Amino acid sequence: MTKSNTSKDVKSILVRKFEPADNQRVQLIFYEGLMEMVPDTAFRGLRHHPESLLLYTVMTVICFIITMCWWVIGLLPAIVLCGRYFCSRHVINGYLEHAMRTDMGDIEGFYMKSPDSCMWVAVVEGKVVGIVAADGQHKSGDAVELRRMSVDQRYRWCGVGKALGRKVLEFAVAQRYSSVILGTTAYSVSAHLLYQRLGFRCVWVTNGYVTPGARASFLERIFYRVRHHHYRLDVQNSRITSNGQHSLL
Repeated sequence: MTKSNTSKDVKSILVRKFEPADNQRVQLIFYEGLMEMVPDTAFRGLRHHPESLLLYTVMTVICFIITMCWWVIGLLPAIVLCGRYFCSRHVINGYLEHAMRTDMGDIEGFYMKSPDSCMWVAVVEGKVVGIVAADGQHKSGDAVELRRMSVDQRYRWCGVGKALGRKVLEFAVAQRYSSVILGTTAYSVSAHLLYQRLGFRCVWVTNGYVTPGARASFLERIFYRVRHHHYRLDVQNSRITSNGQHSLL
């Protein structure tokens, strides 16, 4: 199904609470979303890290001076890209294992038992196509965290992400939280635009963020580097109604 056809075919999006029967589909969407981050961080994210480009350039020059072989100039960039892909995949798999040991390994117990947390799924024509969660159990400052937002690649650009984000805003208003926060290492422009259209603003960026599950080995420090964007939306100072509408939408 192409992006344009999907946009025309989606007539209604139902966002409802997670049910145990959704678990397999939710895990698949979560996994596929994470695996997309491997090439994203390994290749597309490289241009956002001039310090890494400088390091690779210095490595190339040093290798050429030592070996005096021109073929090193052509071979080393390929080795660098392979190293970045290997390390990105290794870190993302570590993050997946970390998630499965914590919230994603027991969605019902982690999100659905406390009034301070919840997970929702987006359903189109009876099929779960997106997920999002809210977690206010472990945050200070009366903030709830938007987590685990992921949308099936075939149903993007159809309003699914916006509908899921609005559900978290609705939850924040109903539970009387003062703000909603989220963090993302995504380099996709569309992901950041979605958060901004929901009313979030980026409050700071952590360069060289240590991804949960990463081992911070020597190779990872050289070939894996990401930026972590911290977003915040002050609920009480925004025009958010009980159905999650925001003045910026």
